[in-house]
This record gives sequence, structure tokens and C-alpha cells, in this order.
Amino acid sequence: MKKSIFITGAAGYVGTSLIPLLLENGYLVTVYDSLIFNNGDKLLPYISNPDFHFIKGDIRDTKLLKKHIGGHEIVIHLAAYVGYGICRERGEAESYDVNTLATKGLIDLLSEDQYLLFGSTGSNYGEVLDEICTEETPLVPLSIYGRTKTEAEYLVMGRNNSTAFRFATAFGLSPRLRLDLLVNDLTYKALTQKYAVIYESHFLRTFIHVRDVARSFLFAIQNQSVMKDNVYNVGSDYMNFSKKEVCELIKDKINDVLFHYADIGEDVDKRNYKVSYEKIHSLGFETTITMEEGISELVKAIELININSSYHNS
Repeated sequence: MKKSIFITGAAGYVGTSLIPLLLENGYLVTVYDSLIFNNGDKLLPYISNPDFHFIKGDIRDTKLLKKHIGGHEIVIHLAAYVGYGICRERGEAESYDVNTLATKGLIDLLSEDQYLLFGSTGSNYGEVLDEICTEETPLVPLSIYGRTKTEAEYLVMGRNNSTAFRFATAFGLSPRLRLDLLVNDLTYKALTQKYAVIYESHFLRTFIHVRDVARSFLFAIQNQSVMKDNVYNVGSDYMNFSKKEVCELIKDKINDVLFHYADIGEDVDKRNYKVSYEKIHSLGFETTITMEEGISELVKAIELININSSYHNS
């Protein structure tokens, strides 16, 4: 009998890469999404699949959630305002409602038998200097986004039968493309403007392709007995780059682009740290898509599509 998976926020950047992976692996998939970014067209390829179901709903609507979330063995919680930019735009109160309080509302509706997977973030660490971040490193988030996601993660891990993933910085091509993410944004500017100003160019980050993010959820589902009740950093030691190094890789793919390195602006989340991925690697999970491969794919995609403002929202 096929297992049933309920995914909140699955019409977004990660979800639209995750849905086909789950369907291909024989799961029943129910998507719950408000479509506030007018991204319903990204779900059209799955409408004819009898194993796919869609429910339009706000993550804060606990009455509607209660009606539909029962009966699913697995719940993947992606619905959130993702990133400092959208949290600043929506304000602290609304971001807290969506990212934190709505997570509590969802948890309250779950039975103990339902396995909860939560998409968390490395932004929870805050500013960590001269130390490699492990899952035991204290969380000291600095932005609205980091604080609301950290509180949500604590709520998730306060229940049994849950797993939280602290992802590296995502990049790459997804059906619901985001161009506000660092690598995607720089590739887009390099192609369309041939110029970009880079601040804090020496800052280090680890990166993960969005399809590898999707693979990590499938990996957890297939290894639930081992992975439940744990938090995992998800990324790769081989995907650690400074902003300047990312720019150089983009320049290798695009001619006549100028990146100007200047001390203006700052990353509010202070993402300048190294992270250990040994915990999830020890279970057998490894990322599969390199930075070079992801950039090449982005270049081809951006040259093909007609970019509009909807791609810049989370």
C-alpha cells in the first residue's frame, strides 16, 4: 500500500522539486499551499497524476488543516516566509505568525504516528567565528527569519517522531525559480546586466542544490527509524565557497561580466561560517550536484525563460 505524504508550501522553490521525486518513488502526495505568489501553474504537470492532490489553504487556517492533514503517514512542513527579505517585507509580527505560530498549530493537529519533517535553516546559528558548526552548536539567530525559524525548530523537535534539516544556502534551477538566492541572483545579473556589486566578498557559505534538498527529504522518509528525533545539517564539505569564489565560477561560464567587490551592505544573518555535515553523511547521504553544474543549468534556463517579477519572491 502506498504511503501518503502531506506537504505544506509545496508550490514553492523546494516543493516543486520534491513533488516529482516523491511521485516517481511511488508515494501519494497531497499539497497544501496558499499560492500567495501566484505559483499555481508550477503544479500543472502533476494534475493528471492520480497520486497527486492539491488543497488551497493558508498554513494559519487550523480548521482547514485539521480537515485534511489526518490520515497521512508523513507530513513535510515547508510553508514559511523564507529568507530575511520577505520577513522584513511582511514584518516581524506576520513572520512570527507564519513561521512560528503556524508551526505550533500544525504540530497540535498531528498524531504521534505521523512522521514530521521540517525544513529549517543554517541561519539559526547566527554569527559563529573560529568554530565549525555541528548540530550541537548553540543557536543564536540574528534576523527575524532566523529567530522565527529557530523557534519553530524547537517546537518541531519538542515532539517525538520528527526530523529537522538545517540546510546550507540553496541554489539552482527549480520549476518555481527564485532569483533572490545568492547564486541564482548573481548568475541572473551576470547574464542580464553584465555587472554586480558584491559586499562581504570574503564571507564563506556552504551551498546545496535544490534537487539535493529534495533528495534529503526522500532519504529521511526511507530511513525514518534511524533519523527520527534528530536534527541534521544538510550540505557538503565540498560546497564551501566565498562569495568571490562563486563569482569567479560564474565568470567561467559567462563572458564580459564585471563583479565589483566593495564594502557596502551586509548580510543580516551573518552567514560566514563552516558547518559539519558528518552526522547525515555517516548515514549515507551525500549531495550530487556541484556548483559548476548548477551554474551551467541556471545559465541555460535564464537564457530561455522570460523573467518576470514573480521569480523574485520566495
